[in-house]
Amino acid sequence: MTERRPTEPTRADQVAALAPESARTRIGIVVAGSLAAGFAAAVILAFLPVDTVDMNFSTAMVLFGFALGWALLAVLSMRFTDQPQRWAIAPAIFMAVSGALVLMVPDSVVDALGWVWPPAVLVLVVWAWVRAKHEMHSRARAWLLCPVLIILALLAVGGGYERISRSTAPAVAMRGQLVDVGSYRLHLECQGSRGPTVILEPGAGGSAASMGLIAPAVARDSRVCVYDRAGRGWSDPAASPPDAAQIATDLHTLLDRAQVPGPYVLAGHSFGGLYVRTYASRYPGEVAGLVLVDSTAAKNEPVSPPEAGSYSVLKHVSSLFGTTSRLGVGRLLANTSFSELPPEYRDDARATAATGKEMSGTLDEYGVANRSTAEAGTLRSVDAKPLVVLTAERGNSKGWMADQNKTVTLSSNSLHRVVPGATHASFVENPDHAAAVTRAIHDVVVSVRTGAPLTHP
Repeated sequence: MTERRPTEPTRADQVAALAPESARTRIGIVVAGSLAAGFAAAVILAFLPVDTVDMNFSTAMVLFGFALGWALLAVLSMRFTDQPQRWAIAPAIFMAVSGALVLMVPDSVVDALGWVWPPAVLVLVVWAWVRAKHEMHSRARAWLLCPVLIILALLAVGGGYERISRSTAPAVAMRGQLVDVGSYRLHLECQGSRGPTVILEPGAGGSAASMGLIAPAVARDSRVCVYDRAGRGWSDPAASPPDAAQIATDLHTLLDRAQVPGPYVLAGHSFGGLYVRTYASRYPGEVAGLVLVDSTAAKNEPVSPPEAGSYSVLKHVSSLFGTTSRLGVGRLLANTSFSELPPEYRDDARATAATGKEMSGTLDEYGVANRSTAEAGTLRSVDAKPLVVLTAERGNSKGWMADQNKTVTLSSNSLHRVVPGATHASFVENPDHAAAVTRAIHDVVVSVRTGAPLTHP
């Protein structure tokens, strides 16, 4: 019998023998690289230069980016490791299909899907965790994959909270009217009858409903109008973040087309003070008096044009921020606010504040704040028109009181009142401090009617 000589291992055999050990060390790299690539893709895709940037676009791009990350995990683990994670194809397909639906189907369908995707994501998370537990034998599962799955579960819970809260919230009907001002419509609500007409300008992030402690009180003696700026409350969003000059132009067009006669007493809180100052600078003949309620300080400096592409980048950022409304972030913040408003105003303010449109619009305002403060600084004087400056006693930053004192010098017929115990927010949130705003407006209105100078109470 012939003795069989042992064959020497081939090169392929040697590689195969070594492959399992090296492959085990690579699964962690594959997991980390795939998840990081998915996050990077989500950010890059969300900032693609396109003509229309809105919440649906941002949501879809983020989903497409994360779908790519899960697909990479499945493909790379099968190609380069001995621990193939074929299950990762499922979340990749789920997120890619979800992104396509958000882009392609009507908003009403996307809204209805709010009942579907949170439980579907929770089921997917549990299934992925079970499969990974059996197929991924690496610390990468505990340190990298599990935290991502936990975050997905929390997002699903947030989405469920948003959908349930919205369906159980009190029904809110829009008061007032929508007025076409050109490329979008603005919401306007007026009440009362006696002139001059008072125009209320809420602060940054504020809607018409946020003035619910002030508008009805002013209406007892005067005609008062409050409106939602573009992207606020019931108004349509603007194509680009509106600065103070655009807001003043919008308000002028709104009052003209709604046939609200002037001249007006303008009252602005916080950022709203910038906008009424800009209006007074651009349309001085239409302004009879001013009330500046803890107004943001204007800057006496040239108004520089926006940098090329800056509005586009800001719009992408604010749209991304707005997507968090689908996860209940806006709803959670809104439901803990506006508690002192009358019920009809409280429900209105909470309903609109929870939307992605309003969350995006708030960020837009802050993004162009430097331009707005410079535009407000173009108002150097209102001559002897009555002006009352209200300032909070508490919570002021360094230099705030000096800025308020400087603002008083805009008119030779002016008063500065520091309201005891008031904070910046309490002027519209606290009934007692809101009453101080109402008194200031009344005093300016009486001064306009009678021609008498303002006097200290």
